[in-house]
Amino acid sequence: MIEVDGTLKSRLAVWLLVTVSALGALLLIEAYLSSQRAAERAYDSQLEAAALTIAEAVQWQEGKPVVEIPAAALQILATRHQERVFYAVLDADGKRVSANLDFPIQADWRQQVDEHPVWTDADNLGAGWRLHGREFDSAGWETQDPVQIWVGHTLAGRQALTWELFERAVTRFLVMVLVAGLLMLLAMRVALNPMRQLRQLLRQREADDMRPFDARVPEELRELAETLDTLFAHQRESRDALLRFTADASHQLKTPLAGLQSTSELALKSHQPDEWRRALVEVHDGAERTSRLASQLLSLARLRHVVDGSEMSRLDLGALLRETLFDWAGRDVAQDHDLGLAELPDTPLYIHGEPWALRELLGNLIDNALRYTPPGSMITLGLVRHGDEVELFIEDDGPGVAPEVLARLHHPFERGGRQDTHGSGLGLAIVDSIARRHDARLNVAPHTPCGLRVSLYFPLSR
Repeated sequence: MIEVDGTLKSRLAVWLLVTVSALGALLLIEAYLSSQRAAERAYDSQLEAAALTIAEAVQWQEGKPVVEIPAAALQILATRHQERVFYAVLDADGKRVSANLDFPIQADWRQQVDEHPVWTDADNLGAGWRLHGREFDSAGWETQDPVQIWVGHTLAGRQALTWELFERAVTRFLVMVLVAGLLMLLAMRVALNPMRQLRQLLRQREADDMRPFDARVPEELRELAETLDTLFAHQRESRDALLRFTADASHQLKTPLAGLQSTSELALKSHQPDEWRRALVEVHDGAERTSRLASQLLSLARLRHVVDGSEMSRLDLGALLRETLFDWAGRDVAQDHDLGLAELPDTPLYIHGEPWALRELLGNLIDNALRYTPPGSMITLGLVRHGDEVELFIEDDGPGVAPEVLARLHHPFERGGRQDTHGSGLGLAIVDSIARRHDARLNVAPHTPCGLRVSLYFPLSR
């Protein structure tokens, strides 16, 4: 029974959504970090420019540095995020010359500035600050004492700029995701179009149309199309085999029925009781042969068309062979033959099979041997183990069959060129069907010095 388990579109959409979400998360993290780095560079450049501006404003009066920064300059240094720049100018002794930065400058920071410019983050009164300090030589001034200029501002502006840049990146990303989603839907529709075409080809076919596909499909659908072609080929073979079987069965049934009709018509025209009795005997024999033929036809049809294997079980093949042989040995048809059992292996040989089907197989093997060998012939059944499989064989010392006929003895209504018996030619066909049902191999070969040997190789049950 077919159960619908979602759609390919939904599965593709889910997988693409998961993939895009994972990549999107990485891209958003990268976008935030990039925005943060951009804001850091922008504000660090502002602090550096502020330090240079303040350095230009340093003047020396009476041997002391004096800083006069125009208010307009400080307004220029202010950002649109209301992030003011605070500064402190220290002389060579670390004393403040001019400052609006209410932030203690630590001694180790001042020592580091002697070697190189310093960038540092610090906390003051519960707020985060970014500080930049550098030392300027007093070349060209009245004194040679250097001065240190420290500038800084809080981190609020950086964070505001970071989020502003990040929001722009998120907006662009969402627009791209929306466009990508629309393109994805269009791409899935185009990509799945060959499947719709294949479905339409299947729906347009008639029930008896088993021709191979005549369509262009992408590589991903090639295996499916080839599988369907293989299925159609099997269906054609099965249909052709069924038609041949039906025609052969009709012919085989028509012949004895015509004989019965002609015998009964002749008996009705006669007024002699002896003629009536002879006709009744012929009708009885013909009805018996026809009944057996119909029974074999039903068995063959059942074996070929009922393949569920619901009655499979683990059974001892040796015990089943012994039981079936003893049953046939007591029948009248076996009284004129030497029907025997070869020595069986000491340990039981278990296979996985259906008891009724295996009894049918053994019955047809024994019946064939009895029908196609003359009275007094020796017929022997036995089992031989070969590794992981067991050979079930039946051999006789009868006339055998021609070598060119051996390969087709398992075909329906094939009698090996023998017309002197009442066989129907279905025995080995039934045996072959049962063997296939049990994953067994059938082999028919001449028996030395004369006769025939039929072997079936069953896989042992583990």
